[in-house]
Parts: sequence; C-alpha cells; structure tokens
Amino acid sequence: MDGDATMNAAGESASKQAIVYASDYLNKLSGEKIERECKTRLQEGCDELVLNFSQTELVNSVGVSILLGIIDSASSRGARVVFSDVKEDTVELFDMLGVTKHVVLA
Repeated sequence: MDGDATMNAAGESASKQAIVYASDYLNKLSGEKIERECKTRLQEGCDELVLNFSQTELVNSVGVSILLGIIDSASSRGARVVFSDVKEDTVELFDMLGVTKHVVLA
C-alpha cells in the first residue's frame, strides 16, 4: 500500500455493506479520505460500514477524531460501523479512548 487510504466498495448485497480500507498510518490526510468515502457510501444508502485496518500500523489523535466523526455520521443514519482486522495495540488504544463502545470489532 502506498500510504494513502485505499477505498473499495464491496457488494451492495442485501445489507448494503461497504468496505473501506485504511492506510498504514491513519492521520489527517488519510482520515479525511476515509471520511469522504464513508459519507459517500452512507448517502448511497449503505447500512453497514466496514473499516478494514489490516494494513494500519499507527493511528494518531486526529485519525481517532475522524473515526469518531464517521461513527457519529453512521449512527445518525442508522448504519452500523465495523472495524475489521485491527491490530492488538490499536484495539487497546481504541478501548482506552472508548471508541470500541460504538463499533463492532471483527
């Protein structure tokens, strides 16, 4: 991965799920890309956002703030947010900050 967020929408199946891939470093620039993609998918009627963190090594405070905004946007539209393939140290960060209370970890 080149350091930028890579977004892919997956299967507009019955659940209207969208998968968004985070970059290796979730900061302001990559976070804003993810946020735009998530908002687009929500506007298209997505009811489940899956944020894939398989390539993510580091999340800074701005990245966390952007994720909270995504969670809030999804919640206001009745959509579920799933964080997938999150590394253990990132899960610990999300736990400590209370982020995991608002998402499903897969």
